[in-house]
Amino acid sequence: MQIILISDRLAKARSVNLSAVHLAGVLLLGLALLCSATSAVYWFTLRYAAEFRIPVLQQLVVASQEAEAERGRTFVQQNLNAMAVKLGEMQAQLTRLDALGERLSSLAGIRPQEFRFSEAPGLGGAAPTLMPPQNLSLPEFGDKLAALSRHVENRSDMLGVLEAQLFETAVKKKLIPTMMPVEAPYNASGFGKRIDPFTGQWAMHEGIDFLADAGSNVVAAAGGVVQFAGFHPQYGFMIDIDHGNDLVTRYAHPSKPLVKEGDMVLRGRKMALSGNTGRSTGPHVHFEVRFRGSAQNPAKFLVSNPPAAVAKAK
Repeated sequence: MQIILISDRLAKARSVNLSAVHLAGVLLLGLALLCSATSAVYWFTLRYAAEFRIPVLQQLVVASQEAEAERGRTFVQQNLNAMAVKLGEMQAQLTRLDALGERLSSLAGIRPQEFRFSEAPGLGGAAPTLMPPQNLSLPEFGDKLAALSRHVENRSDMLGVLEAQLFETAVKKKLIPTMMPVEAPYNASGFGKRIDPFTGQWAMHEGIDFLADAGSNVVAAAGGVVQFAGFHPQYGFMIDIDHGNDLVTRYAHPSKPLVKEGDMVLRGRKMALSGNTGRSTGPHVHFEVRFRGSAQNPAKFLVSNPPAAVAKAK
């Protein structure tokens, strides 16, 4: 672009050549001036709107403040909604932990009144003096809530593993013959070498003879499956129960079995009535424990359960 300047003061006309760079610089300068003027007017308007009390300007200020407050409320509400969702998840996890804790206390043999999961633990102490109290900011509160949720989830997983182990231990314990097979004050003959009452010679006694009146209840010392229930030439009527893991218990000389082969019996279930069948000198219950076919001393298993621990047959 070429601009020609003509004036009475000039002896001759002058010309000014403007390139594209000059035009771009002028446009940018004008745009900058326009933005600066607009910003100055906007700041001046907001700064002195309250003093001049111009209705239009006051409405603009109020609208701006309301918009800013609405954005703040929206931000806070979104954070509260996220925290409410996290709080709901934690409440569900705590409910599961309460139920899990009650099951664990039951498996561990702890009385329910010793662990009250539905009540918050008592907390207290003097007011802090080393540092002044400080309010938690919203990000700090969110971080604390997320960390607590992770801790609760981890504890729930670990308690679940512990419950499985305790349940497995409880099941195995019920499969170990620790319950007295009959209510008896004492045994007539223990495990080991003794003089045979029929031959008068030394012989190995592979069980324990419990004195019991005829017709007394004979119960399972542990849960298992009836392996044999019938008559044996020496034991008379006999019941063998397989408890798994190569462990078998034998109950001999009853008057008549009340179970049959293949029956699944629970710990403490009545299986027969004591009697005097087979190679026996009087009413009693002969009790054996065999591991992989080898006779074991039943006293090692029964030592933890006194005669009073025998459950009454249903």
